[in-house]
Amino acid sequence: MKLVLMGTNDFVVPMFEALHAAGHEIMAVFTRMPKPQGRKQILTKSPVHVWADKYGLPVFHKTSEYNFSPDMVVVVSYGAILRDNVLDSAPCINIHPSDLPKYRGPSPIKTAIYNGDKKSSVCLMQITPDLDAGDIYMRCEFEIDENDTNEIVEKRVSEIGSQMLVKYLENPTAYGAIKQNGQPTFTRKFTGADEIIDWSKSVCDIHNQIRALGAGRTKINGMDVKILQTRVNGDKLDIIQLQPAGKKSMDWKSFVNGLHGADIKLGE
Repeated sequence: MKLVLMGTNDFVVPMFEALHAAGHEIMAVFTRMPKPQGRKQILTKSPVHVWADKYGLPVFHKTSEYNFSPDMVVVVSYGAILRDNVLDSAPCINIHPSDLPKYRGPSPIKTAIYNGDKKSSVCLMQITPDLDAGDIYMRCEFEIDENDTNEIVEKRVSEIGSQMLVKYLENPTAYGAIKQNGQPTFTRKFTGADEIIDWSKSVCDIHNQIRALGAGRTKINGMDVKILQTRVNGDKLDIIQLQPAGKKSMDWKSFVNGLHGADIKLGE
């Protein structure tokens, strides 16, 4: 099958790799333009761009450059609204990591973890002009453990999505379209402000915040600290790994030893 692929992030790459390994003809890959990163602001390609270069696949950055007639357009975490020139060229499908219509929008995995959800789904869906509103062709439910981080869940979604795409593209006509049912909920982009810990919240809420966003920012004994890993221990929150400002990450015991017996004051 002739495919055009559109995506950007790390967790997209295994899905596109699975399609390449399945023998599909990849006509073009669309991804974001290289952008400056790090202290030296080095121009850096997206993970999908790097993957496409490995196989010598043609890479494009703007949908205005789209002029293809594939059998299917596959979109995963592309981050842009598709123009009519794409939508009208072929059936367009998307892997969306939530139990649609729940968690439409840019951060479905982080939002599910942040909210403490115990399960979610991966949906293979039709792309329409409205955001994440298309019919569903395949749906696969998965569990979210209480200590699963965004990185862990992304890997799980990537594995499930790879299997779904390969199976679907073997025979798309075998899967009927099912309309989304229920009231949609929408996610938002998280910012650095969302990492600030409010110690008046429950230990579960703080734990979910940290595992969803990768870090929680606070002060401990007047020091700026990023808390990187926690565990819920009854009604207490165990801090496993943290990083004081300007220092390397360390375990909690090493950090406490550095306080030389001083009382611990969270958020101060």
